[in-house]
Amino acid sequence: MSDEKNAVSMEVVKPKIGSYRKHLLVCTGTRCTQDGESQQLFDSLGEKFKAAGLNEGELRVKRSRVSCFAACKGGPVMCVQPDGIWYYNVTDSNMDKIIDQHLCQGEPVEELIFHRGPAA
Repeated sequence: MSDEKNAVSMEVVKPKIGSYRKHLLVCTGTRCTQDGESQQLFDSLGEKFKAAGLNEGELRVKRSRVSCFAACKGGPVMCVQPDGIWYYNVTDSNMDKIIDQHLCQGEPVEELIFHRGPAA
């Protein structure tokens, strides 16, 4: 009986994620910026997405922190998937521009792009 109980308790549960249109990956590693700027940027996204209507429905944007992209210059650095667009110098005002122009209107902010992945 204890073997049966252990087998049940060790069962891996398949996770669920709500549907989303874009996935924003923000580097919050300490080498990307100083003084926690990247974490502050990440923390601001909930309110920014809500204000832009990107927090639910068809336009929902999922956001995730990553600890390092190994692209440690010009941070904060982030990537928009599945677009394969990599942005640098993502200050608060540049983030507003990315939200409005790229995430809402579908037009990448060319002057802030430092790399394009395979989907781009």
